Amino acid sequence: MAIATMAEMLCDGFMISVQIFLWTLVGAIPLGIPIALARVSRFRPLSWLARAYISLMRGTPLMLQMFAVYFAPYYVFGIQLSPASKWQACIIAFIINYAAYFAEIYRSGLQSIPRGQYEAAEVLGYSRGQTFTRIVMPQVAKRILPAMGNEVITLVKDTSLAFAIGVAEMFSTAKALVASQRSMMPFAMAAAMYWVFNMAVEFVVGRAEKKMDYYHD
Repeated sequence: MAIATMAEMLCDGFMISVQIFLWTLVGAIPLGIPIALARVSRFRPLSWLARAYISLMRGTPLMLQMFAVYFAPYYVFGIQLSPASKWQACIIAFIINYAAYFAEIYRSGLQSIPRGQYEAAEVLGYSRGQTFTRIVMPQVAKRILPAMGNEVITLVKDTSLAFAIGVAEMFSTAKALVASQRSMMPFAMAAAMYWVFNMAVEFVVGRAEKKMDYYHD
């Protein structure tokens, strides 16, 4: 098989990987916010529930979570699986997994802000909402950006785990090509594409960090 043909097939798989990546970010980044707020809540049952969720998501393999989300509707509720079930289970598992990691990053950022800043804002007449949006959030965003960038880079590579439940992303395409062509070239090409994708993510994160240099700790 010609390299151009293999590259075309890998690009098709790469687009699936990009979709997993984007849908995970769209779902997990906002979902992590209420989880983080629950985690730091003074209402202990809510805080314990958020802590248990985060512990479960971070303490078990993402691949196992995908299997659970994919097979649970059939084995627990007797719901028949459809052709779309693999994709749906993949996206749901990625979102709930990464939301836990993002929630912990948000929590660490929130708790890094000195209590004195909240008190100073109160003295100046700021409401809680104004304090959070105008004083706390700009500092939190800058502090958590490197950690968020690391998680996003990890997500790029984790998209390859979707092959476990039969989602035809780039790694599964490369694996099939290696088996059929008896060549390591598809793996090398896939590795190069992952690397370029990660460099693009690093560039975007780096630009964002530079734009936030207006604030210094």
